[in-house]
Amino acid sequence: MIKAKKYDFRVKQVGTTWKTEITRRMTATKTIVSKSHDGFASEAEAEAWGKQELPAFLATQAERNKRKTEKHIKAKSIADAIAAEALTDEAEIISDEDKEIDSSESADNLEG
Repeated sequence: MIKAKKYDFRVKQVGTTWKTEITRRMTATKTIVSKSHDGFASEAEAEAWGKQELPAFLATQAERNKRKTEKHIKAKSIADAIAAEALTDEAEIISDEDKEIDSSESADNLEG
């Protein structure tokens, strides 16, 4: 079985000019175009642009993914902190309620 790259480029002729598309493999059967450029006079020019642009595109994607991951981690840590604080507040409320119940039972025992 041949394993295809997730990102690649393809060159095709459109009328009298050539077009290069940077593609992303979405599923085994579906490929989408992430970036394209057309108007090349020859196939060689179009292929040269694809070879030059693909590494730059991948570097941009890697940087974008890194930023998104950092934002996700920061948001998750904030959410975890809020959840921990909520649990602490809830534990304090339960503790206060237990103290009130204990004091009212003590008062009932003193009266009876």
